[in-house]
Amino acid sequence: MLAVVEMLAAASVAAGEAPPFSDQTLVDVRAGRATVVGDERGVAVVRDGELELVVAREARGRGIGSALVEQVLTPGGGAAASDRDVPRLAWAHGDHPAARVLADRHGWSAVRTLLQLRAPVASDGSDVLDAGVPAGYSLSSFHAGDPDDEDAWLALNAAAFAHHPEQGRMTLEDLRAREAESWFDGEDLLLLRDADGALAGSCWLKVEDGVGEYYAVAVRPDLQGRGLGGVLMRAGSARLAGRGLDAAALYVEGDNEPALALYRRSGFTQHAIDVQYAAGPGR
Repeated sequence: MLAVVEMLAAASVAAGEAPPFSDQTLVDVRAGRATVVGDERGVAVVRDGELELVVAREARGRGIGSALVEQVLTPGGGAAASDRDVPRLAWAHGDHPAARVLADRHGWSAVRTLLQLRAPVASDGSDVLDAGVPAGYSLSSFHAGDPDDEDAWLALNAAAFAHHPEQGRMTLEDLRAREAESWFDGEDLLLLRDADGALAGSCWLKVEDGVGEYYAVAVRPDLQGRGLGGVLMRAGSARLAGRGLDAAALYVEGDNEPALALYRRSGFTQHAIDVQYAAGPGR
């Protein structure tokens, strides 16, 4: 089913739609940690109690999405072996109108929004060292496969995103799966170290299909509030400049007003929205 999932996802993106599956979902499908049902007309993926699905554009309007939802919500229905396996959350990437209809039909309510913001990218390149790195700190690139860099980055990521429902749970296996992706470049994962050489923050960029995404920007908790996030953002911007990209992008929680204000001051505007739904009582 992996080939079908990737084919349907690629077709949706090619048609200008939001990617129907998160990167972590695709990692878990490839690793056999997710349940997949459906066929080339449409597939539903369930992982960690969350549902994501996509229906081929030419097959929409035929009840395929509804049938897939019913299948994964029914214990023993081919996806859920028991009540424990029935998803309680679902993502609608791109806030597609059909997803709203399905959610309403099943009594699911929107509980979370994730906004994708975009901004122009400078056409002229600049040096990341011009990002205003404070005295005593230094910037370097990430070395894939180096246990020191990998372990340090995973510890930083877990601490910085301790309360984030997805990002903070990344494992070494997850990290190495991303290192194997065609878009990964260690030069696009900037590491900020303090005077003792300890990792203080990082800016991970994902450059793909003409867009430079701020994939993850992290600052060590004990150093937050000192402007290091701005340093990392500027370093990332310098890294993206002069590469012929159409836009810079980032994701932010819809209710994170301080971050939204910061990004808007930096020239970012809303481009797309993902909505997470939760099952109502009785489901």
